[in-house]
Amino acid sequence: MEFILRPISITDLYALVEYANNLKIASNMTDGFPHPYTKEAGEKFINMATQGTPPNIMAIDIDGKLSGAIGLHAQTDVLSKSFELGYWLAEPFWSNGIITRAVQQMIVYGFEHWDVNRIFARPYGPNIGSQRVLEKCGFRKEGFFKKAIFKNGIYLDLNEYAILRSDLEL
Repeated sequence: MEFILRPISITDLYALVEYANNLKIASNMTDGFPHPYTKEAGEKFINMATQGTPPNIMAIDIDGKLSGAIGLHAQTDVLSKSFELGYWLAEPFWSNGIITRAVQQMIVYGFEHWDVNRIFARPYGPNIGSQRVLEKCGFRKEGFFKKAIFKNGIYLDLNEYAILRSDLEL
């Protein structure tokens, strides 16, 4: 299945709300990704996602429609040379290799556009699919934090994966 990564725009609002309003997705995201996912939440996200120059958050576009998003989030202070990677994909498109390819594209994009040394991601323990995606993309598991997340009334384990600029041949 083909897709492109492109900047997000306000015209993506209705597709964003349609696809993001999924408890299976929200359960693997921070509480900043609400469920139910409302029009107001979508407007807030689009406003934030359109601030970066170059864009640090991209739409995963399938057939001309936002079908997910992927972003690199700058860290501060002593972590200023690290970005956190976050992503989600609409459920109808799961298991097609899209997220793996989107992550591969985004890490190259991140290292090409910013003076960053490390890109990391923190999938929750039950999210085995995301852990496998990161491993396929060359991320190494650096940490495991037992019951570090409190989400939807339960404690979840947290994993930390990272890839370094030196791991890629750019």
